Amino acid sequence: MIHYTAMQSAEAAAKTLCNPENEVSAHYLISEGGDVLSLVPEEQRAWHAGAGAWGQVTDVNSRSIGIELANSGFAPFTAAQMDSLTELLSDIRSRWQIPPERVIGHSDMAPGRKIDPGVRFDWRRLALEGHAVWPDSRDEAEISDNDFGALMRRFGYTATDDPELLLKTLRLRFRPRHEGPRDATDVAIITDLARRFPVDDSAPSA
Repeated sequence: MIHYTAMQSAEAAAKTLCNPENEVSAHYLISEGGDVLSLVPEEQRAWHAGAGAWGQVTDVNSRSIGIELANSGFAPFTAAQMDSLTELLSDIRSRWQIPPERVIGHSDMAPGRKIDPGVRFDWRRLALEGHAVWPDSRDEAEISDNDFGALMRRFGYTATDDPELLLKTLRLRFRPRHEGPRDATDVAIITDLARRFPVDDSAPSA
C-alpha cells in the first residue's frame, strides 16, 4: 500500500513513524532523494492502514506492506523517489507473490477518509512498469448506480456503497482532477478493471 507522509521532510516523517507514542508506522519510508529506510520487518504488522477494506479484507494492516513516500501531498514526487519505489516494489512483489492489481493506495481502501498518495502520484508509470494496473478500454457506456457499485466492488472497492464517494475515489486514482457527474469514460474504466482484475482475496497487498 502506497502513502504520502503529509509532512515537510523525510526526517520529520521518520521521527513520527519511529515514535511508538504516535501509534503509526510503516514498513518503508522513501525520501525525496530516493533513500529507502526500512522501519518495520515485512513479516510484522505495521500501523499504516487504519480503518477500511479492500475486497473482503477488513484488517488490511495484517495483509499489507506499507510504503510511505516523503511528500507534503501538494508537491510532485521526485524521479529518484519513483525510481526507488519501482525497485522496492519489484523486490516486495517477488518475495510475496503480489500481483500488480494488489498494489493499491491508501485512498483505495479508505475512501473519503484518506486521499494519499494523491493526484500527483503517477499510477500510470507504475502500471507501465508492471507494478500496478491501468485501464485500457475505450468502450464507453452508461450504467446504473447499482451496476457501477457492483463493478467497483468486483475490482476491490468495498469500503463504501456511496456512489458519489466511489466515483471520487475512482477518479482520484485514474482520472485525477476530473470533475462533474459520472460519465461514459468512468464507466469504461471500471468496467475494464473489473473484467480484467477481479479481486482475489487470497493474495497479499503492497
